[in-house]
Amino acid sequence: MDLVETTSRTTVTIHMGWIVASLLLILGSWLIGQGAWIHAKAVTAQWLLQDAWHETLTTQRPVKPWPWADTWPVGRLLVPRLSINQIILADASGESLAFGPGLVGKGKFQNDDLQSLIVSGHRDTHFSFVRDVQLSERIMVQTRQGKWRSFVVNHAEVLDSRIETLRTNQGKSTLRLITCYPFDAVHPGGSLRYVLTASPAERPIISQTVATASSDGGS
Repeated sequence: MDLVETTSRTTVTIHMGWIVASLLLILGSWLIGQGAWIHAKAVTAQWLLQDAWHETLTTQRPVKPWPWADTWPVGRLLVPRLSINQIILADASGESLAFGPGLVGKGKFQNDDLQSLIVSGHRDTHFSFVRDVQLSERIMVQTRQGKWRSFVVNHAEVLDSRIETLRTNQGKSTLRLITCYPFDAVHPGGSLRYVLTASPAERPIISQTVATASSDGGS
């Protein structure tokens, strides 16, 4: 009787082990799939946003990348050395940042109004490149009118959003890129922010990357 009970319990234990292992496998696959989906969505959205941006340059009016979108392209961001070419969206809400970097606040990408621009993006998708940006790095932005503006990174810092805020530079043209920090944090949503500040370049340099992008839709 004891032998039968022991055998039965062993069988049940083995079955439970297989069930638990299967559930863990399914859960792991789902989590991996979720991560892959996030990255796939980010990449696919930028393709559609590029098309919308080309139409924006042609029509000089906001163009939604898909019919149900609640945001639209307002500028283009290039980091030539890192081969970064991204469309910037009109806002930095959680929904928008899933598809691309977004403009924070009331800044405008206009030819004569590029003062204190702040652009935010997720550290694990569109703004994953920010960790590789160096001081003196050249960053280009394109306005809706098709004109290019050149900036040079001159400062990098980590801020705690709970106790610090970004100060706008009154009367000075600056570009700031902001993303969550640390870059390799396991859990998102922390209070630390990594901020790059760039000032206008004295002599705008149009690299081959920028020249190619301009021929595609700029001027």
